[in-house]
Amino acid sequence: MNSDIQTSGNGNGNGNAGSVGNGRGGQVQSRPQQPQVVPPVDIFENDSGITVLADLPGASREQLTVRVDGDTLVIEASANTINVPQNMELLYSEAQFPSYRRQFTLSRELDAGRIDASLKDGVLRLTIPKAEEARPRRIEVRAA
Repeated sequence: MNSDIQTSGNGNGNGNAGSVGNGRGGQVQSRPQQPQVVPPVDIFENDSGITVLADLPGASREQLTVRVDGDTLVIEASANTINVPQNMELLYSEAQFPSYRRQFTLSRELDAGRIDASLKDGVLRLTIPKAEEARPRRIEVRAA
């Protein structure tokens, strides 16, 4: 991997236990907070730019945020939650659905204003084109 993109992750995967009310004056047993996961990525480069593939199993497009803040690209998502049957209330669950977060420092050679993003089968695909002046080009040599 060259220096066009640098990666860093956040979160340690450990949540803190807490107690929540059930809306009827009682307490629901403690349950760990949603763990934060650094999603694995594959990064590819060609002459036109960088492609990032991030594994976000369980995340939907509505639960996904991709943003650029200065030279930092941030990916955040939440996995699906439990579907509670109609006329029922969830009191306790041991299922944990992760919250994903990953950030990258983008090179100035990349055009952050033209990032294309798509999500299919839990895989986020980001295509980040190189700035026109950073792309390799062939220089024609003329006879003098």
